[in-house]
Amino acid sequence: MEKKKSNTNNNNLEVFLQAATPCLRWRSASMECFQDPSSVWQLDKKKDDVDYFALEDLWEHYAESSAYGLAVPVRLESGNTITQHFVPYLSAIQIYTSTKSLLAFSRGSAGSESDSWSDDSTGDKLSRSWDAAMSDDDDSSHDSSESVSAKQGAGCLNFQYSEWSSPYERVPLADKVAELAQHYPCLTSLNSAQLSPSSWMSVAWYPIYHIPARGNLKGLSACFLTYHSLSSVFQDNVEEGRSVVGVSPFGVATYRAEGKLWTSSRSSDLFWAASSWLKQLRAYHPDFIFFTSHRRQSAF
Repeated sequence: MEKKKSNTNNNNLEVFLQAATPCLRWRSASMECFQDPSSVWQLDKKKDDVDYFALEDLWEHYAESSAYGLAVPVRLESGNTITQHFVPYLSAIQIYTSTKSLLAFSRGSAGSESDSWSDDSTGDKLSRSWDAAMSDDDDSSHDSSESVSAKQGAGCLNFQYSEWSSPYERVPLADKVAELAQHYPCLTSLNSAQLSPSSWMSVAWYPIYHIPARGNLKGLSACFLTYHSLSSVFQDNVEEGRSVVGVSPFGVATYRAEGKLWTSSRSSDLFWAASSWLKQLRAYHPDFIFFTSHRRQSAF
């Protein structure tokens, strides 16, 4: 009986990740359709057709969950099932392209690290702990982000955004992207084939309510960060015959995921995948730093 409960609980994180995976139209166009063929990133350079998803479709995918929340079935340890609703927020994004023609940088509405959303006002200490973590890496990690990107063939960092505000002060992902796109139109006009393999985003998922309401159940206040590649190079999860691609999370971090409700055999791998990715790019991600500092409270 205990084994059955364990297997059931292991499914909750996987069910959440499946629900949090955008399924997008997988488009195809000839190389001739691109004004600058050198801007296209694909492994098979001899291929005449270019496969991609449009960023505009990606943001449209989050419109409904931004307005009403993402409904995720969660099986409790008692065996009962509730539906937990999460709202997505744009936590961080970096867009690398072949040229630095439309450089734009942005950060959250809070003005400094000390104004970040950490509930214990540890922005400065978190910044120092991130620097310390970087110094513990191997020698190659001491290079500047530009030199690391060059080694990876990452292209040029054209746009980045990191959220610093308290969760209560943020606007849902679809609204935030619409706001950012006013100053960076290519955020909606680019497609995944034009983004280098180093392009990524992180979505923060915060719980808002569950149905049926059963009080403050342990583990149901869990928050998640999911990490997604934005480049066609890493998109191999295409549903055959349906022309649909699933932009699955390659990394995950949690906060307040107490107990066994979100335990999964892949939990540690997903967390360290996110950590390694950020270190590889030397990307400072405030939400990840906060989640990491509170890992003692999580299922990881």
